[in-house]
Amino acid sequence: MLSVSAQAQNSTEDALAEIVAAQDEVIEEDAPLITAPGNEGYLPLTQAITVTANGLGTDIRNTGQAVSVIDSAEIDRVQGADPTRVLRRVPGLSLARNGGTGGVTGVNIRGANAEQVLVLVDGVRVSDPASPAGGFDFGNLLTGTIDKFDILRGSNSTIWGSDAVGGVMDFSTRTETGARGSVEYGARDTLFASASAGVDDAGVYYGLTGSWFSTDGFSAAADGTENDGFRQLALGMVTFVDLTDSLEAFAHANFSEGDLEIDGFSSAPPYGLVDSADTQKTTRHWGDVGLAYYGNDLTLRGSYSMADTERTNRDGAGLETFSSDGHSQRLALRGEYRLLGGLVAAFGGEHEWSDYRTSSDGTAEVETTGAYAQLGWVMGPLAAHVGGRIDDHEDFGTEATFGGDLSYRMGSDLRLRASLGEGYKAPTLFQLYSDYGNQELEPEQSTSVDLGIEKGQREAGLYLALTGFRRDSDNLIGYVSCFGAGAPAICKPGQFGVYQNVGRARAQGLEAEAGVDVIEGLRLSGVYSFVDSEDRETGLDLARRPRHFGTLFADYRTGFGLDLGADLRISGSRYDDPANLTRLDGYEILDLRASMAFGERLELFGRVENVFDAEYQTVAGYGTAGRGAFVGVRAKM
Repeated sequence: MLSVSAQAQNSTEDALAEIVAAQDEVIEEDAPLITAPGNEGYLPLTQAITVTANGLGTDIRNTGQAVSVIDSAEIDRVQGADPTRVLRRVPGLSLARNGGTGGVTGVNIRGANAEQVLVLVDGVRVSDPASPAGGFDFGNLLTGTIDKFDILRGSNSTIWGSDAVGGVMDFSTRTETGARGSVEYGARDTLFASASAGVDDAGVYYGLTGSWFSTDGFSAAADGTENDGFRQLALGMVTFVDLTDSLEAFAHANFSEGDLEIDGFSSAPPYGLVDSADTQKTTRHWGDVGLAYYGNDLTLRGSYSMADTERTNRDGAGLETFSSDGHSQRLALRGEYRLLGGLVAAFGGEHEWSDYRTSSDGTAEVETTGAYAQLGWVMGPLAAHVGGRIDDHEDFGTEATFGGDLSYRMGSDLRLRASLGEGYKAPTLFQLYSDYGNQELEPEQSTSVDLGIEKGQREAGLYLALTGFRRDSDNLIGYVSCFGAGAPAICKPGQFGVYQNVGRARAQGLEAEAGVDVIEGLRLSGVYSFVDSEDRETGLDLARRPRHFGTLFADYRTGFGLDLGADLRISGSRYDDPANLTRLDGYEILDLRASMAFGERLELFGRVENVFDAEYQTVAGYGTAGRGAFVGVRAKM
């Protein structure tokens, strides 16, 4: 079994084909050939490659963990800049957003906090060390440069270290050859343009990506009247150079800058969220550089990566009200050695430096070192992995995590899978060193288990999948007031509050997926999730997590260039606050879309979002988009 690292697996189409071919050696030769009506020219499906499961390029059929992979063709079919419209197709994922596109957006995997999800772009960690809980704001991520979504559901700190409590999400940027571009315009004076180009010649690949998004938006305050717009420029570069037949150099560099108009909170009548002229500017840059070695039995990848997020808030007069800068650097080595037959040893180590600065709290920094080892065995229909990891944090000391998974194929397209994983999240710099900080904090910890069965492949043919899961989390960090009889002893005179390990939570439920080709060209699919997430200290529901949610989607290809599609998002009610005092109603959102291809190089497309103009909220007090129509053109050469 040949695997490669998270970044190197994107080097060239030939490299990917080699990976899949090598991994297919362990798959039954009589597996049925399936074609996807949504694929150009009805090409046979290639097997999805995931890096989130084991940190290395792995055939999705050879892991027992719950993984979803969405490729560029599906992203294009969904249309638009907002990645949450694509993420709705992943079971177990619920979302909450403060206003429109660009607003603070959190993604919950199986009921975990949004900050308990590890987010990678081209394998580089992109969370903001300066944010209070150290999470990633999906409001800053648009689809213009994205080639693939790779999403693991379940704890996996054994491979990834801190933050991998609820799951892991890796977004790959585009690396195709040739050139392509698209532009669309629509409701609320929204313009979205993206382009990518790549050249692969004589062992050297070089690619560029870019996108521009602009919208007048709508009022972030649900009761507001003035529009809150958003504008973002994103640029990316990737290069791969074959130094020898087995040694490759690679580099990624990405930049984005967004300007968001936001509403503020009023302490005088009318209280709450009201119209204001406040703004927030977010500048992000991240990337990596390294070497990858591919021997007969040994694969190695070493890299240096960095990520930086700067935020500046200003009031209506243009005066700065807050600023922050979160920065991280990481040295990493990942490897794999084929011992004998289907037995493989994977290993890796990392050292990370993180620091932050805010206009209100000064600066702080911390270092973390970690290493892991994993054994993988693929023999006929059976694939199994077991591993462990040790991390040493400069402040709280050592944290050990373990995990394992099992996949067993019964026949050519029926598979049983199971996984057990541990996760942890280190206290953030803000939680440790800010005015509310507590340097005695311990890491948040989790143990998750899931068991599933699936038939077929997600993209075509008859596909059925059912997964049951449970995750217990302890030592959850929360903000505790320093006022009243129950104030913690650690509180200092004049201190308003402090962070402490005070929480326990449990999330359990079911995830169901289905897809069927009804007639030639017509495919119906759907995902449904039941997530029972509970605060084990109070017995109440965790805030902003619906118990029931799902998406139904249909795609019809006529055969003469016209494609039609529809997406129906259904969500049950949720509570907005930990005390379960503010209830947000459930909702149903229908999107319709169409595209028309003119040859192989030109395509017109359009859609109507929120066809029935439903009014709903995912965060109390914040508005959501009404009905909107969009049209665009896509071209390639």
